[in-house]
Amino acid sequence: MGRVNEEVEIENGTVLKYQHHMNGRGFVSPRARVQASTFVAASAYVEADARVSDNCSIGSGSWIDQGAVLGERVSIGQNVHVGRETVIGKDVRIGSHSRIGAHSSIAGGVRILSDAQIPDGTVLGAPPKLRLAPVREASGRHLRDSSRESTYLTSDAA
Repeated sequence: MGRVNEEVEIENGTVLKYQHHMNGRGFVSPRARVQASTFVAASAYVEADARVSDNCSIGSGSWIDQGAVLGERVSIGQNVHVGRETVIGKDVRIGSHSRIGAHSSIAGGVRILSDAQIPDGTVLGAPPKLRLAPVREASGRHLRDSSRESTYLTSDAA
């Protein structure tokens, strides 16, 4: 069995440390959270502060940048770059050799073809719904019994 930890020196002399993911042996920063059910190909990288949910697949040569979030069952092809702080909803498929810009948002179920170039800050698909906390008066009493109902607000109405 090979080494568990790897170190990579980048251009400015900084040394980044990675651990091999148990499912696929890809390189995962110790500061990233990648679920055990996710496959990370041996030549793929997941950077610090990234979060990857259950049952995802990250193809060889792909790079999940810092702070990116992948929902459940996301499939990333080969040689894909997912930019910093990008949020990808569940059941998204991204074709090989694509580039997803930083600070982008991709709604669940979206399919992106191979060789796609998505600019920074792009929003694809419907905006996600946000769950709000129960509304309370200043005295702390509920305006309504929100323990039995869910309040949702779409992000474009916020």
